Amino acid sequence: MLTLCLLRRVVFLVPLIFVVVLLTMEPIKASEEAGTTIPAESRPCVDCHAFEFMQRALQDLKKTVYNLDTRTETLLLQVEKRTLCDCVTADTLN
Repeated sequence: MLTLCLLRRVVFLVPLIFVVVLLTMEPIKASEEAGTTIPAESRPCVDCHAFEFMQRALQDLKKTVYNLDTRTETLLLQVEKRTLCDCVTADTLN
């Protein structure tokens, strides 16, 4: 009987204490930020990273264009060489 009475009191007092604690707590204001803030001077600039990325992409494109240009030039020289070396005349083709 004594344990039943204590159990009822505990069941009543625990939520009551919880509500009182919640009511007495001060709400967090929106101006307060959680965690640590890194100063703007030490943070890397997003625009700087984007610029570096675009610079690397441009360099890669320049290399690709150069490689394609040299490959095209090589193929054109091969075609000209074949045309000059072919002993087939226009009359034979007809």
